[in-house]
Amino acid sequence: MKLKNLFKVLLLVLFVITSANAMKQDEIQTIMTKKIDNVLTILEKKNIPFTKKGEQIIKIIDEVFDYELMARIALGKETWDTLSEQKQKEFTKIFETKLKNSYIEKLELYNDQKVKIIGLNAYKNARLQLETELLGKEGTYKINYNFYNKSKDSEQWLIYDVDLVGVSIIQTYRQQFAGLLKEKTFDEMLVLLENPNTK
Repeated sequence: MKLKNLFKVLLLVLFVITSANAMKQDEIQTIMTKKIDNVLTILEKKNIPFTKKGEQIIKIIDEVFDYELMARIALGKETWDTLSEQKQKEFTKIFETKLKNSYIEKLELYNDQKVKIIGLNAYKNARLQLETELLGKEGTYKINYNFYNKSKDSEQWLIYDVDLVGVSIIQTYRQQFAGLLKEKTFDEMLVLLENPNTK
């Protein structure tokens, strides 16, 4: 499988889950396994258009990613802190939409891949990482979901990043945004992200 197509397929599995319903630590593996199984069941259906599959899957996935934190990390603290609250919310929404649209566009790449849950392990800075593997005809690829505890007073574990074969998807976006901001203003970049065909 070509590297470009590999990352597209891995991105499909990234969105097996995602934004506001946090989990307790002992719930993570069970909930994630169920969501992965539900998404794969939808992907395996042959009589549903890809756009419809995308709509059904997004209903499943809008639950456990912290989009605001992902957007903040992807943009970089230095730039994020210069923005008004309104601009921060605008960027977060555009970033969320970009991720979802990218996912739906890649549904056609699904080809009966399976996902194996390896286990939940301690990760750097008191965080957790759920290790999984994508099993396909072309080989086996690691996909690791990184969690942090949002609350100091209780367990509220949310996903803030995903490592696809050792590459952080948020750091990849951060490099992309940093490159754009060297040539464009923040508002110009927002226009470009909303309308990718804009020059």
